[in-house]
Amino acid sequence: QVQFVESGGGLVQPGGSLRLSCAASGIMFNIYAMAWYRQAPGKQRELVAGISRGGLATYGDSVEGRFTISRDNAKNTVYLQMNSLKPEDTAVYYCNAGRTPYSDNYPTNYWGQGTQVTVSS
Repeated sequence: QVQFVESGGGLVQPGGSLRLSCAASGIMFNIYAMAWYRQAPGKQRELVAGISRGGLATYGDSVEGRFTISRDNAKNTVYLQMNSLKPEDTAVYYCNAGRTPYSDNYPTNYWGQGTQVTVSS
């Protein structure tokens, strides 16, 4: 059974930083691309960042230069370092994986509970 467990969210002031973590289970983590998504109230879920099994990262335009995605294959965990946070980054953040190994064709049909990030003064 595929599971994603996100953590690390919280309340932070504009300009602050947070580091999100996502522990994945039920997949052979080291051969799957991983991704972070977010969903703000009243908006559709959007892809924030993705990382290949080899560590090649891609980012959405709104977070490029501020967020960094990384992975630790030994811990089956993907991270999202978020710097220079803005109020518009407020959302529930989710991780997910490619639907098939070696491919960035995310997301799967499995979603965790997400972790809430609120950027406010």
